[in-house]
Amino acid sequence: MAGNPERRAALVDAGVEVLAREGARGLTFRAVDAEAGVPVGTASNYFPSRVDLLRQIDTRLHTRLAPDPGVLATLMNRPKDRALVAAFMHDLLARATRDRTGYLALLEMRLEATRRPELHASFTKSVRGDLEEALEHHRAAGLPGGDETVTVLYLAVLGLLLEHLTLPGVLDGVLPGVSVPDGLVDRIVVTIVPEG
Repeated sequence: MAGNPERRAALVDAGVEVLAREGARGLTFRAVDAEAGVPVGTASNYFPSRVDLLRQIDTRLHTRLAPDPGVLATLMNRPKDRALVAAFMHDLLARATRDRTGYLALLEMRLEATRRPELHASFTKSVRGDLEEALEHHRAAGLPGGDETVTVLYLAVLGLLLEHLTLPGVLDGVLPGVSVPDGLVDRIVVTIVPEG
């Protein structure tokens, strides 16, 4: 297995692009090589199997879509109230929108994990880890609401992101006077997160 870390990272990012654009069926070593602009056979030298490539894409996506520590630090200087929860959700929405390709690839990973038992456990663990991290962050920050609030918020925002990034017109005009997606984020937070 080849060991150039920069080339490996470029191949993984090329895999993200292919996965988002073509879906899991289109994610082949040859397609990754073409996307990365490298000779045919390069990806197969870096990844022993397609499952290994998918696992590394999973790891990379969690890095690409992670919050910026500087943004988090700035937000944490604000009062620990519902408005701060909304700010965190707007930051999440902005990150997913900015890296739409990454988020679509993450959705493809979910689907692929339902089909491949060898991915199901590791992907479930990584997504569950994200949820656990959100729960712990909410607790440690002293934000309003408990674990139930965070879990329902997670599910609502996940649904919003799914619609906004895959079929953006679906939510237009559903709630008159509420902008999509930002106004919907605010409505979700007000509906789910208690005051104070």
